[in-house]
Amino acid sequence: MATYLTPNRHGYSVRFSPFTPDRLVVATSQLFGLAGGGTLFILDLTPEGKLTETQTYQWSDGLFDVVWAENNPSLVVSASGDGGLQLWNLSSPNNPPVTFWEHKNEVYSVDWSRTRQDQYILSASWDCSIKLWDPNRQSSIGTFQGHSQLVYSAMFSPHIPNCFASVSGDGTLKLWNSLNSQPTSSFRVHDAEVLSCDWCKYDENILATSGSDGLIRGWDIRSYTQPVFQLKGCEYAVRRVQFSPHYATVLASVSYDFTTRLWDFKRGSEALETIQHHSEFVYGLDWNTHRKGQVADCGWDSLVHVFSPKCLDNY
Repeated sequence: MATYLTPNRHGYSVRFSPFTPDRLVVATSQLFGLAGGGTLFILDLTPEGKLTETQTYQWSDGLFDVVWAENNPSLVVSASGDGGLQLWNLSSPNNPPVTFWEHKNEVYSVDWSRTRQDQYILSASWDCSIKLWDPNRQSSIGTFQGHSQLVYSAMFSPHIPNCFASVSGDGTLKLWNSLNSQPTSSFRVHDAEVLSCDWCKYDENILATSGSDGLIRGWDIRSYTQPVFQLKGCEYAVRRVQFSPHYATVLASVSYDFTTRLWDFKRGSEALETIQHHSEFVYGLDWNTHRKGQVADCGWDSLVHVFSPKCLDNY
């Protein structure tokens, strides 16, 4: 396991580069995101298996999420507590980021389109709205309102063009076509706040949601009458859930119970493995698309870990 300390910064989001197997970006905030600024860390995994800091970028408010561009290895987009988005160019470290200002409250989630024909950014905010951006334009090209409470996450489908999903404090999952301002479907998925959603990489109809009730549920978007799976074991809210890019039925999750867990929804509702290498809320999670079975997480204890869960050795 490789570990890096982000001193006096609390980790919110970590992402492996889609272009470089050994590169990560970490979005962090001072004072648990309640006050102070944010720092973006660019980390590289050395051949000796250590994480080293290669660049840092400062922002005047806390950074809550970050995503790599899918068309340029030097671009990352961060989302901040002041309602802004920042597009950073790592090849021009002395230049300020391109900024996008329309949200009225914290932006808690940012995503970059996964289908090759489009290059769009999706932002989800505590102002209850979702916005679609062309990175080359200053103003948004779409605003999506339908949630009655703050939106925690919005994620593009990796398979279906113009399609994205969003989840909210109102307990619902909504599906959208980015060409329309109204959701194509909406249904209640938890009797609690829904904090995270992710699309299965191997089945375009399967989505997972996680909630403040400690549950992870899987849904078939063709029929919402009941979940296709339910995973339990987390003692507190599940902050993020993510399907593996290499194993069709495997997911990872991070939780406020200080754990990172691995699941196989075909093997039952119990976790395959529970990893407790954080001493605070675990917030960030990502799979390395270049390395089978490699995972990164980060948390409020200022630690970033890159590791390969033992339970996947048998897959």
